[in-house]
Amino acid sequence: MAAAENGQGMLYVTMQPQEGLSLDQFHEWYNNEHGPTRLRLPQIFTNGLRYQATDGQQPHFLAAYDVTDMAHLETPTYLELRANRSPREAETIGQVKVDRFFFDLIWAQEAPSFKPAEQCTDAEAEGRVLVAVDVSLSNEPDAAEKVIQWYEEEHIPMLSKIPGWLRSRVLRTPSTIEGSNSGAETKIITLHEYAPQNGLGGPEHKASMDTPWRTEVFSKYITNKGRRTYSLFYVFGPAPRDLDHLSRLPQSKAFSAVAPRLTTTAGSEGPIIQSYITTPHDGLIIPYQLEGNPSPTAPVIAFSNSLLTDLHMWDPLVSILKKSRPDLKILRYDTRGRHSVPQPPQPATLDLLAQDLVSLLDALRIEKLQTLVGVSMGGATTLNFAITYPTRLQKFVACDFNAASSDANTQAWKDRIAIAESENNSGLKQKLAPVTVERWFHPATMANKPDTVKWMTEMVAGNDVEGFRYSCQALWGYDLKEKMKGGEVEGLFVVGDGDGKGALVKAMDGFKGLLGQGKAELKVVEEAGHLPMCESPEGFWEAVKEFI
Repeated sequence: MAAAENGQGMLYVTMQPQEGLSLDQFHEWYNNEHGPTRLRLPQIFTNGLRYQATDGQQPHFLAAYDVTDMAHLETPTYLELRANRSPREAETIGQVKVDRFFFDLIWAQEAPSFKPAEQCTDAEAEGRVLVAVDVSLSNEPDAAEKVIQWYEEEHIPMLSKIPGWLRSRVLRTPSTIEGSNSGAETKIITLHEYAPQNGLGGPEHKASMDTPWRTEVFSKYITNKGRRTYSLFYVFGPAPRDLDHLSRLPQSKAFSAVAPRLTTTAGSEGPIIQSYITTPHDGLIIPYQLEGNPSPTAPVIAFSNSLLTDLHMWDPLVSILKKSRPDLKILRYDTRGRHSVPQPPQPATLDLLAQDLVSLLDALRIEKLQTLVGVSMGGATTLNFAITYPTRLQKFVACDFNAASSDANTQAWKDRIAIAESENNSGLKQKLAPVTVERWFHPATMANKPDTVKWMTEMVAGNDVEGFRYSCQALWGYDLKEKMKGGEVEGLFVVGDGDGKGALVKAMDGFKGLLGQGKAELKVVEEAGHLPMCESPEGFWEAVKEFI
């Protein structure tokens, strides 16, 4: 049992879409735009949960957000969020009957094994039952205190004996932020959560509804009671991820806005979501793209970029993947250093890069990847991620990287930083980009694929100079060889035959056996250099398709 901390409460919103509004449009807007913008304010909202009514009554939908301090709902941070709605949000919400309530949290009791829905996987959380009861109070001066006392001392302790009971909370409305002049009737609200399989209606439940104390409370202090039942069907994270409803919308319902920073593609080219997360450890903005199989339960394959590239380096391979493996959901993201970095900047490490990926998966509520694929710095990141977070992926593909860096490599990166920062930071675009691509690519690519060369040169030239300076330091002075021996995750190593003029093939063949007592195989892609998935996407796919 626990009394609420000062200021804690809940934003409680009931919604009934009007006739003519597609439910797919309603859900896609709410799941991809409305909810995530609020979960990006963790100082205000600790969670966001969506429920669907199971009692046949309207409104059919409920959203509940736990609030750290109800006073935050009167600050510009929150009020401007509501005031600066996108045109799409304004249009959609105009077709929904919305009622918003502010509840102050008074008291709560939880089962010993209780875990909040936002800390559960989607499979664990889905289907949780919510029973919402509101009671109106009589004119007795101590009615609220008497009702709350009964809840705390008898009723909720009896409810806790019902099989499947998880938590009960006592709240009050109107909230203190609305003041005594709001004109609203004072009510006590109790929210009771149960597992999908529970004893509601059973003997324990019936016993809680038939006691002398309950009879007294209802006869003296309660004038009216309302009861609603719901089932939990969606848990928000700060990152939009609902491809399911997006996949059923026409192309005309595509959406793009700077605030919120979100682009969705519907219709025959979709579904695709482009958005971003902010890392909780240092506030780095990480853009990502989610596409492929729209099912919420589809296995996820993720890709980690090389230094100086962006998530579009995987475009040729993703095109093949979407045709060959329509069962997979595909996640790509821009690695730390592609864009501006948090201030004050700090050098990247392989551990920090792995932590960035954890933050992305957590924001998207992805418990476990089917496969993680990375190349160059992304290859080292992939290996380190697999070793450090083995429960977050089933297998990995690490390409064109070294298990340890050398002093010569560190000096080479320092020299490249100097080039990038020369001539008022124009050296990256004018000098480093073309030299880098020529160093990366196989001679056959340079000679026969001018469009690929141009594409990659422009991609490298578009990197943030300061981001490059700090991100490339992840490749200074690292050594994963000893950690590899404890690797538990199945891996595949892939390398272009011309990478380093063949030197990297020998290096990767030399350390592949270190992984978990020899669990990794090495595949070589012919006529490819440092980025075989860009130079020879078909050849790369042939090398990895059986493993994936």
